[in-house]
Amino acid sequence: MTATAPITLDLDDIQSGALHPRPSPYAGRHLLLRIDDRTAGRELVRRLHGIVDAGRPSPDPARDAWLTLAFTYQGLKALGVPDDSLASFAPEFKEGMAARAALLGDVGDSGPANWEKPLGTPDVHVALAVLSPDVARLEAVAERARHGYADLHGVEVIWRQDCYQLPNERTSFGFKDGIGQPAVEGSGIPGTNPHETPIKAGEFILGYPDETGGLPPMPTPEVLGRNGTYVVFRKLHTRVAAYRQYVRAKAASREEEALMGAKMVGRWPSGAPLALSPERDDPTLGADPRRNNAFSYGDDLRGFKCPAGAHARRANPRDALDAEMTTDVRLHRMIRRGTSYGPMLPEGVLEDDGADRGIVFVFVGTHLDRQFEFVKTQWLNDGIFIGAPAEKDPLVGPNDGTGTLTIPRRPIRRRLQDLPPFVVTRGGEYCFAPGLRALRWLAELKT
Repeated sequence: MTATAPITLDLDDIQSGALHPRPSPYAGRHLLLRIDDRTAGRELVRRLHGIVDAGRPSPDPARDAWLTLAFTYQGLKALGVPDDSLASFAPEFKEGMAARAALLGDVGDSGPANWEKPLGTPDVHVALAVLSPDVARLEAVAERARHGYADLHGVEVIWRQDCYQLPNERTSFGFKDGIGQPAVEGSGIPGTNPHETPIKAGEFILGYPDETGGLPPMPTPEVLGRNGTYVVFRKLHTRVAAYRQYVRAKAASREEEALMGAKMVGRWPSGAPLALSPERDDPTLGADPRRNNAFSYGDDLRGFKCPAGAHARRANPRDALDAEMTTDVRLHRMIRRGTSYGPMLPEGVLEDDGADRGIVFVFVGTHLDRQFEFVKTQWLNDGIFIGAPAEKDPLVGPNDGTGTLTIPRRPIRRRLQDLPPFVVTRGGEYCFAPGLRALRWLAELKT
């Protein structure tokens, strides 16, 4: 198998959640479980194996619903995975997110000492995620999962987070979400940017060539690693009132307020990208899935339409870095899924109401280091790659009240000063989502 050979994914062995874009609208639920008894843990895997969906595309994705099953490193240990297999996993996965928090910029209020328990603790062993286009189907799938663990002594649910789509498909900050997803070669699922050719399957699913032409390191034995993937799970609390207060204080008018927010995010609230509509929001463009992600930055290298430091451009610079021979954006692409939790702060309210609201972000990829960790540390938390080393992502970066964002404009650029933190990490985990044959292998372990 080479990177130039046609790729056929073993879709019957890949968990559906690894490849499927989430539905819209959606309802979701995240559960974390602890395994206190190895035998009970294996029985849990055996039962859930029968309801984990394979990744073959549905003929009607809008009506699809599925459950994803993943394990932390501590969870695989609790199941009794042999030491030589445990040693074969990625070092970042073995360390866990909490141990790497300082590297990721999760310090201060976002540090593990302030995380929502049990996130970041050795008690988290199993992660279950259910996604559905409606609450009724969500409850149906969740109930099937509940039958898998409800009567098992030695397995306990220790955390739950329900998610649901906010009005107008917006995040709690008020911007349309879930727009940009890459096409994965061999998956049969189209991407959202016609200018981007499909990404090699090995960037997202183990056992296939990645963008380097080689096979990414895979856990052993092969039955355990092949068709699996790493999953990054993060709960992020959003300080919506602080964001609104900031743009209100810095803007001279409501129109300038809207433009300033768009410059920080890289898109207008409707989802219309600044790259295509730099002067004003275009709800028709934002609502059109054929156009709202069909753009590049190559004609705007100086950032007059979309600042280089804007959140969306940092997370995926597209062709803006093509001139830099040392950076291949395709090596850092990820499948990203954000689901909202908590109520929307009512429109126009500038004071925090004390409600917990935010986003549960899930990232899927085979290289924790050069995908999630690289993007988080080098592109979101730093500004060296855009020539502004003192600047961080204005929306999700670890700003501390002294942050800045440069907005190019003629005749004089504008620089937003004193950016506070708008997003606080409540916790997270590095997980591994095995293929279906690997789930059966885990259930049948004899160690």
